[in-house]
Amino acid sequence: MDATEYHIPVMLQESIDALSVKPDGTYFDLTYGGGGHSREILRRLGGKGKLYGFDQDADAALQVPKGENRFTFIRSNFRFLENWARFYKATDADGILADLGVSSHHFDTPERGFSFRFDSPLDMRMNQNASLTASDVLNGYDEAKLTLLLKHYGELSGARRIAKAIIKRRERGPMHTVADLTSIVEPLLTRGREKKEMAKLFQALRIEVNAEMEALSQMLQAAVKVLKPGGRLVVLTYHSIEDRMVKNLMRDGNVEGQSQQDFFGRRLSPFKSVGTKVMVPSTLEQEVNPRSRSAKLRVAERIATEFES
Repeated sequence: MDATEYHIPVMLQESIDALSVKPDGTYFDLTYGGGGHSREILRRLGGKGKLYGFDQDADAALQVPKGENRFTFIRSNFRFLENWARFYKATDADGILADLGVSSHHFDTPERGFSFRFDSPLDMRMNQNASLTASDVLNGYDEAKLTLLLKHYGELSGARRIAKAIIKRRERGPMHTVADLTSIVEPLLTRGREKKEMAKLFQALRIEVNAEMEALSQMLQAAVKVLKPGGRLVVLTYHSIEDRMVKNLMRDGNVEGQSQQDFFGRRLSPFKSVGTKVMVPSTLEQEVNPRSRSAKLRVAERIATEFES
């Protein structure tokens, strides 16, 4: 499969420019996917540079370049960033890049179950060796737990109604396919907003199945320890929950947004923001690549400080 078919990188030039790649630097691409961002980093690295690419999906491993001694592929969840950085003695990194969310490959591969465009198994696992699937969530969670995850991760106003409908549908037997789910949910969605609300529902299930928020929290906290002073953290987010966590980390040094101040009332954080505002894709990119429409690019630089979150 051609890499451009696997995944079209969002804000490719902007995100790599934000890394400010040094020819002899050490970098981490925490969401390798089809390798688009990694290839651009490698183009800017010199012979002594080093790049580590993370991805927990076996399909991504098939996109890894052959014979590239500056690149190391790590098939692992990026929540283990600190462990792997210590293993490779790379805890003085010059830059970390993370393009969060789901790759084009996942959405466009019916059997993975990430999209409501196809009637496929309710899977949604990014790591296919993991045990929990979307079907397990829908068939096993009680009403209160379903309501909470649909409201929190999907930000659905009708979360309780949808959860009740799922519980009632289970009386006729377990749900195994996308059609099983969409057939009971569609009548409950707001007219004119069906696709947006269905996307939010699938987002909530995907986040739960892959424990995305827990993994993101661990990764962001690890980034503080792995980046050296002057190192850049570049993150692309696609929904408000993850964007809030990234913003909090860059502003306060923790994902909860708990501000700490010194004796003079100055905010204590191991990061300083780069640039004056959040970057978003150009109008042209949004037209060419619909996945980019909700993207936000945040950039921060690690600073030398006695304060550690």
